[in-house]
Amino acid sequence: MNAGWIGCLLLLGPAFASAGPTMSPQELDAWFNGKSAAEVNEGSLSFLTELPEKPIHHHQNKIRITPDSLATGWTELMQCHDNLDSVPRAQITFREGYIRELRVVESRAIGEAWVQGPTIQLRNVSPNARLCLEAQTRALKNTGDGYFSLFNGPYMRKFLDGYYPMHVSLRLEYPASLLLLIDISPADQPGFTVRQESGMVLIDTVFEGELRTTMQFEVK
Repeated sequence: MNAGWIGCLLLLGPAFASAGPTMSPQELDAWFNGKSAAEVNEGSLSFLTELPEKPIHHHQNKIRITPDSLATGWTELMQCHDNLDSVPRAQITFREGYIRELRVVESRAIGEAWVQGPTIQLRNVSPNARLCLEAQTRALKNTGDGYFSLFNGPYMRKFLDGYYPMHVSLRLEYPASLLLLIDISPADQPGFTVRQESGMVLIDTVFEGELRTTMQFEVK
């Protein structure tokens, strides 16, 4: 079970009036990625080994587990979004109760960006938009007997019932003197690259659908 969402991107349907109120599913799919309705992902996770020709949303996370996180579950989050879809309205959502001190630290080519509860609301997103935020997330769970799990996700880029390609990069820092990383899910595979260093995990992936990651640690 996920401890909390780390920035689910939702494109708000009513805001698409400017894209044409009578757009067919085929036209909407072409507007996103040049796909037919039959090709649109409906939620199943599928890793992509090549980037689409059209620049896609790049979701970048830096998460830091501190010694205090072992007692509280709260981790530090720095998150940036590039190549946001050019839309009148969108929102980045977090699970209520699992996010605090949420704030926007950078906004470019976006008419308005503001915090509203556990969400970042966006209005008038232009091409080449960028958004960065900082927060604390309650993503680390003590699973007992000296083990901890870090849950992230679901990551998704969704409009109506369709899921579209998304690029996620994750950098996790943790106190290697206190924790031993024993498992990462999903495992390293084509389209989902995992690199480990002492006290650090780097993940880079391109996918469609909903992605959830889990990292398991043992206390030294």
